[in-house]
Amino acid sequence: DRIMGTEFSVDKIVLRERRRRALPPFTTSTLQQEGAKRLGFTSSRTMRIAQQLYEGINVGSEGTIGLVTYIRTDSNRVSSEAQTEARRFIKEKFGSDYVPKKPNVYKSRKSAQDAHEAIRPTSAYRRPEDLEPFLSRDQFRLYQLIWSRFVASQMVTAVYDTITVDITGDDIVLRSTSSQLKFPGHLAVYEEKDEIDKSNSKSKIPALVEGEALELEKILPEQHFTQPPPRYTEASLVKLLEEKNIGRPSTYAPIIETIIKRGYVERKTRQFYPTELGTIVVDLLKDNFPEIMEVEFTAEMEENLDQIEEGNRSWHQTVADFYGPFAERLEKARDEIQKVNIPDEPLGKDCPKCGKPMLIKMGMFGRFAACSGFPECRYTESINQVVGKCPECDGDVVALRTKKGRRFYGCKNYPQCEYKSWKKPGEKSSDEKDHGG
Repeated sequence: DRIMGTEFSVDKIVLRERRRRALPPFTTSTLQQEGAKRLGFTSSRTMRIAQQLYEGINVGSEGTIGLVTYIRTDSNRVSSEAQTEARRFIKEKFGSDYVPKKPNVYKSRKSAQDAHEAIRPTSAYRRPEDLEPFLSRDQFRLYQLIWSRFVASQMVTAVYDTITVDITGDDIVLRSTSSQLKFPGHLAVYEEKDEIDKSNSKSKIPALVEGEALELEKILPEQHFTQPPPRYTEASLVKLLEEKNIGRPSTYAPIIETIIKRGYVERKTRQFYPTELGTIVVDLLKDNFPEIMEVEFTAEMEENLDQIEEGNRSWHQTVADFYGPFAERLEKARDEIQKVNIPDEPLGKDCPKCGKPMLIKMGMFGRFAACSGFPECRYTESINQVVGKCPECDGDVVALRTKKGRRFYGCKNYPQCEYKSWKKPGEKSSDEKDHGG
């Protein structure tokens, strides 16, 4: 009521110019993160396609050539030859205003080995649109991402006009800010997905002058609560591995693939959920190998291995320091860890063969349903999420996994019905989504 009855006016207007520098070219970690955020690729899928681009693609008159540099790197370094070529390309394509006075140079992380330069196209002149006829859809999308990021990294900063307006009345101060793009610079080629989402949400403030009286149209009451941390996605987990110095560029994708394949986590709607098995394994390891389960242990071991490679540390001493205490812990754990039995759960239906209650059990490959009359009755069935109806027999379609852990969908009436697909029933293909089909 107090706000509704107050006369407001513009107290202060502050105009500024803000500059935003281009992002560095990709490392293995950032490529996997952006591949997940922009393209919806898993880390292993990103690396598989990147490997194809690195090994070489037949592009017609040039024959088979590698389109990108080495893909396992933690360095932002770029060769002077590549910088010079990129600057020449930018000047020809966009004009001199888009070329910085000096080549952009980016610092690598302190822990970077810097053995290989950043991931970039082997030539800035090999434009994605020229190569599209020779590439698969996934290859084209990933190459376009790598090419755009690199070319943008050698362009000038983007310039924004920002405005901050303070509106006052009856000791109430309201503030509104807005940011509008003045000169695109590197954004003419590449913009990070998070920034795209942010910039699209910015609304323009109308022209105002200090002292101008304003009329209050309506109040929008909004209450914000502190949200719990979001679950890890492929992108955020890779980012964490890099920040904590766990693993190396070549091991990020295998680490994620392993915890999925072993059933320690499940991926749902691109987020990771710990399974009961995963929780039990982590608890057992924490209780029996606390030092090894500390994040600092892995980071310290990686650093020691780097020092061994550089000739600054003895590998004999490093192995002795680790293996002595570890062997003692291992023997103790063998004696003390009891076999873990995950209790069975009732399934809520009877066995179709013998009529006894069905139970949910934990097996080597996850949960499954089995008859409580085992071993007299050996009836079992898989427990899978029903995701729709089969287009061939109208039975239930369930989510399944290949031996490598990749999710696919199949009819529950198999082998009578052999329907299976990588897509859920009724789900559009990527091409259909892109073209609004």
